[in-house]
Amino acid sequence: MTKLLLKKERIIKVEGRKVVLSKFEKHLVDENKDFGTQFGIIKKSDLKKEKIKVGKEEFIIIEPCFLDYYKQIKRLAQIITLKDIGAIITNTGINNNSIILEAGTGSAGLSCFLAKIANKIISYDIHKEHQKVALENIKRLSIKNIELKEGNIFNYKEITEKDIDVFVLDVTEPWKAEKTAKKVLKKGGFLVSYNPNINQVQKFVNSLSENFLYEKTIEIIEREWTVKDKILRPKMKDIGHTGFLTFSRRIK
Repeated sequence: MTKLLLKKERIIKVEGRKVVLSKFEKHLVDENKDFGTQFGIIKKSDLKKEKIKVGKEEFIIIEPCFLDYYKQIKRLAQIITLKDIGAIITNTGINNNSIILEAGTGSAGLSCFLAKIANKIISYDIHKEHQKVALENIKRLSIKNIELKEGNIFNYKEITEKDIDVFVLDVTEPWKAEKTAKKVLKKGGFLVSYNPNINQVQKFVNSLSENFLYEKTIEIIEREWTVKDKILRPKMKDIGHTGFLTFSRRIK
């Protein structure tokens, strides 16, 4: 069993101004083991409480949710970010009846998140090492509705899936998957391409046949703000460009 530890920020006033002595912290810990912090040891028996003090620091102890576990998955490379996953879900209407086909499993970051919403995820990758890490993450999150397949999504004659609701491409040459998309997607199904480079987007859009209706290409920029006392400003570090999302639908 696992617990989530949240340490409050500790602030004191010095000559009328606030000084931060320790920052907010978050830890996912095994409740069957003692947990060491820079402030002292938290005994496993204390992890059954709702909150505990270690020295002058206070930790709140709560049950973790899926997102807490998800943020701990093993990564081979950069996975599709939460802001972009949100855009994929909302622009395709993924729901508990949806069957999703993915090309480019990677660490299965997208697969794992969509699996909590969709009926089933089928994910292809050509790299065995990717499949191995993906399987580890799937097991760690106790997900049962993801099917991993080793294969080249561009070889459309070898792809047997049919009546797919959403087909997501996270590959470097998405324009090579147009025949596969025509074969696997049901009429009205969505074809989504995720690419970091706008030239990839251009080539993909230009490759779409009359079987597909191009809808749009978007870029999601996320900017976090500091809201503290009288301070109201964007944080110095935010998530800017990660990739472009291109949406199209099969119409023939």
